[in-house]
Amino acid sequence: MLKQNTEYKTGKVWLAGAGPGDEGLLTLKTAELMETADVIVYDALISPEILSRIPTEKETIYVGKHSGNHPVPQEEINQILVQEAKKGKSVLRLKGGDPFVFGRGGEELELLLKEEIPFEVVPGITSSVAVPAYAGIPVTHRDYTSSFHVITGHARKDGKLSIDFDSLVKLNGTLVFLMSVASMEKILQGLLDAGMDPETPAAVLERGTTAKQRRVTATVRTLKEKSDQAGIGTPAIIVVGKVCALAEELHWAEDRILGGRRFLLTRPRQNISSLAGRLRSLGAQVIEMPAIRTEPVSPNPILEKALERFQEREGEKWLVFTSPVGVSVFFEQLVEMKMDLRNLFGGAGRIKAAAIGSATAAALAGHGIFADLVPQTYNAGNLGKELAEKAAAGSHILIARAEQGSEELLPPLTGAGFTVEDIPLYRTVCEVNPLLKDQIREMLENGEIDGVTFTSGSTVRGFTQAMGEMDLSNVSAVCIGEQTAREAEKYGMRIEIAREASMDAMVEKLAELYSNV
Repeated sequence: MLKQNTEYKTGKVWLAGAGPGDEGLLTLKTAELMETADVIVYDALISPEILSRIPTEKETIYVGKHSGNHPVPQEEINQILVQEAKKGKSVLRLKGGDPFVFGRGGEELELLLKEEIPFEVVPGITSSVAVPAYAGIPVTHRDYTSSFHVITGHARKDGKLSIDFDSLVKLNGTLVFLMSVASMEKILQGLLDAGMDPETPAAVLERGTTAKQRRVTATVRTLKEKSDQAGIGTPAIIVVGKVCALAEELHWAEDRILGGRRFLLTRPRQNISSLAGRLRSLGAQVIEMPAIRTEPVSPNPILEKALERFQEREGEKWLVFTSPVGVSVFFEQLVEMKMDLRNLFGGAGRIKAAAIGSATAAALAGHGIFADLVPQTYNAGNLGKELAEKAAAGSHILIARAEQGSEELLPPLTGAGFTVEDIPLYRTVCEVNPLLKDQIREMLENGEIDGVTFTSGSTVRGFTQAMGEMDLSNVSAVCIGEQTAREAEKYGMRIEIAREASMDAMVEKLAELYSNV
């Protein structure tokens, strides 16, 4: 292996496995490299869930290959790695499964070595072990077998298999055939011809570790027939051995509350992780596709002048926040303006705080401010109404929120005679990861996404803009509130609304609609 030093002029390549599909099986090191690499060269088998982790601004090169369809030949992929590294870039070569288990990783490294380009290998979880595990099949078991063997089921150009079936049958171990669906009949017949008992348990596992995984269990004699009846397609693996019989009692992935469900989350990336994590903990596959991003209004002289007036006001004064993002941006801009909190809260009058909901109140509490008012129903209209009832006569109210905030907040306040300043802190910009748009559109059309979550009207608009002219009438939109639902309804989506505008209620609604128990 070449040593990289400070005088070395090229970049470096990391050859990393992304695992079989479930985002939770991505290694910590590969996840870190996805954030830090200059360019990512990725395969067709990288799941949408994992692709959604790639930062939007990251340079990516798609070199996808399917069985019998190689739009980018292996030799060209090898050259791409060399070319990008010679530009001085850190290159992440992201491959499905493990790069050294039928991933042709060795070939790619040989050229890097020849070209004197430094590299590292990051192993990935191989589908040969993970996929059977997710189907309830342990590849080894003390009472059944003490070995397992991984074989490529990919036929040569002449259609023949380079497999020593006689030796495999004598091993009496679990046999795992990768890339094998197209050759299933030849593989099973080869085992039978080599003397394997026709009643030996066998299974074919499609899209393993993902929400849409399927399992067909049978015997070596009947597996082909049952697979055809089920319409099993690629990617899939074949497992042969006594341990396959355990799937009927050890299955677990589909038994989770949201096992087998796939959701698309559209809220801004900085807010998406809590909802995504909770859904994954219930067994769902989650694709994070932020439909908008937030941009602070910076510099913000309007806010600066408003805060100066706010400090000078006598009597009761209210700071009003309508989102956790607004809270974060507000305090970031105080730092940017070098405004000391002691000056803000030490001025004339008494300052109180209002938050639109529990998440916004929690964000405020993180800065040592505990909301004096959180409406019983988390929306702008109720926030305005309850604040108008609670605030003292003559109160001065400063609302710090998005550039295009809900119009329902202001009328109750101005109608009560308060002095109100509505200050834009940030703007929302429609933006969808280009790696995902076409894939998501296809998945929606094929019914492969159970629900799409929306937490604001702007996320609805960003999503519909990204999807273009497609028919959205079969999209199940799970909305955080009435206003968001009205926006989704404009596009003909099927509407479901959480009982309140909170992440707890969103999770509760999704579990109510899609639970397996």
